[in-house]
Amino acid sequence: MVKFMETVVSAVPSSDELSVEERNLLSVAYKNVIGARRASWRIVSSIEQKEEGRGNADHVSVIREYRAKIEAELSEICAGILKLLDEKLVPAAKTGDSKVFYLKMKGDYHRYLAEFKTGDDRKAAAENTLTAYKSAQEIATSELAPTHPIRLGLALNFSVFYYEILNSPDRACSLAKQAFDEAISELDTLGEDSYKDSTLIMQLLRDNLTLWTSDMQV
Repeated sequence: MVKFMETVVSAVPSSDELSVEERNLLSVAYKNVIGARRASWRIVSSIEQKEEGRGNADHVSVIREYRAKIEAELSEICAGILKLLDEKLVPAAKTGDSKVFYLKMKGDYHRYLAEFKTGDDRKAAAENTLTAYKSAQEIATSELAPTHPIRLGLALNFSVFYYEILNSPDRACSLAKQAFDEAISELDTLGEDSYKDSTLIMQLLRDNLTLWTSDMQV
């Protein structure tokens, strides 16, 4: 699916945008391949920690080797979509929602790199994530309604970045709460076509707020 969508993107003239359906298919294709490996990385890292705690050096060596293989795959996937975004998708974006969509996507894949990179590589990935999300946020605030699912999705992922990567729960909660409150105040303006998507993301924002505030109180 990823290869097919990359072919679709390359076939589109550089000055033209993908259709909404095409960009959603591209997003889903990459989300599926990256999601499976992110889940594998988390499981393998957890097992590695347990084996280290037990002093099983031989097991740890094998697990580290496998983790490195997953990380190489993650790096390759992220590099692939980030190249597409930088060279074609972001420059060709014309509408507010497509600009935010692709900049959010750019931030997401730099964030996925920051999840497993270390040292200077992690710092660079985090800085790139912040830059992309902030650019997307500026456009979203001025051009998209607070209830727009793309704007809400950006707020959700940006707040997760603050919480998980920058270890800044206050900022994470503030961003998530503001997005939720602004959307709630305009809920009656939501069209039927985006109601389900928007309310689902709002629920996720509220769930995260509940979890994060309870963690901060412990």
